[in-house]
Amino acid sequence: MSSVPADQLSPEQKDELLCTYSALILHDDGAEITPASMTNLIKAAGCTVEGYWPMLMAKMIKNVGMDGLIKMGSGAGGGGGGGGGGAAAGGGGGGGAAAAGGA
Repeated sequence: MSSVPADQLSPEQKDELLCTYSALILHDDGAEITPASMTNLIKAAGCTVEGYWPMLMAKMIKNVGMDGLIKMGSGAGGGGGGGGGGAAAGGGGGGGAAAAGGA
């Protein structure tokens, strides 16, 4: 959905996105993720969702766990970035070791 402008999303996609963002915000803040807290946050943003969305999302988060869901959603992207960072760090450290060994 991130490649589609928000105004081109279906109402169901917008509701899912609002619930996802509200859950991420609550998780980041360390708050309990409940249907009521999600609904309050969505309303505070000036938006509305169908009543069943926060309930479904909160139940899924309770069963799977927010950390597990985040890991599922970031599968391949996170691995690629981590490899690049590790290679760059290894290359820098290797150069220093070679310089120290050569002296």
